[in-house]
Amino acid sequence: MKIRIEDIKDTEKEASFVEEVAEINEALSRTGVVDYQFQGSVPVEVRYYRLGADLFFSGQFTGQVAGTCARCLDTYPFSLRKDFTFVLKPQVEQGAEQELTEEDLSLSFYQGEEVDLAPLVRESMILSLPTRPLCSEECRGLCPHCGANRNVRSCSCRDEWTDPRLEVLRTLKR
Repeated sequence: MKIRIEDIKDTEKEASFVEEVAEINEALSRTGVVDYQFQGSVPVEVRYYRLGADLFFSGQFTGQVAGTCARCLDTYPFSLRKDFTFVLKPQVEQGAEQELTEEDLSLSFYQGEEVDLAPLVRESMILSLPTRPLCSEECRGLCPHCGANRNVRSCSCRDEWTDPRLEVLRTLKR
């Protein structure tokens, strides 16, 4: 969604748009995220206003995501609902060298006649995904010996594992 800078006034306005799943999933694959796929268009509600030259955006997105569990490798669906806030400052000319402050690291910058919110919202969507996908906290995972999904069935494999290189030390113990 692009908004012309001249249309952003000091009174708050509201807008909504839909972020297409193909663009989000493409952004996920470019960043190396393979454990998640968005499952439909993501509606985005945004409020925005201007304070001097700074632009303020806040809003929320809600979407359906399919994750691949890190323990059992099953695919599971979940809802993702997240609030976001962006502050955009005018881009500083490149001629002067400036030192960034800690506050500057949390800001984004704009230049030109309009602001494109889609990349900022996509970034927020990616950052709001869980760092480790789990179908549930109680997930028992896969058996390391036979590969059975322990959430579905139990197996008769021993949980004890020994390093064959250390078997010689067992004989010394006797």
